[in-house]
Amino acid sequence: MNIESYRDLCLSMGEDVTEKMPFGAFKAGAGVLALYVCGHMFSFFNVDNFTLITLKCDPSEIDELKERHSCIGPPANLSARYWIGVNPDEADDALLERLTRQSYEIVRRKYTR
Repeated sequence: MNIESYRDLCLSMGEDVTEKMPFGAFKAGAGVLALYVCGHMFSFFNVDNFTLITLKCDPSEIDELKERHSCIGPPANLSARYWIGVNPDEADDALLERLTRQSYEIVRRKYTR
């Protein structure tokens, strides 16, 4: 999936999805686009180097996902206990869409009252 399609996918998750580039104060984070639901991040990636998407994940599924899919590995700069990194060049579109929707739902459920 290319970067434009992935961004469109994230924005289509719901009207409550917002996006911003929150790490501009840091040289290494200047190109990072983050997608939010309820004001909390559910996905982020570098727009200048679209080789890793970081997603929230159910901790009980992380090890199995890594074993089954070579495109899944550690996240960028977040706890590997709650987040995964997905290579969008290696992941098939259905898997990437499922993991992104799952990440969105995990965060939305946590912060929706």
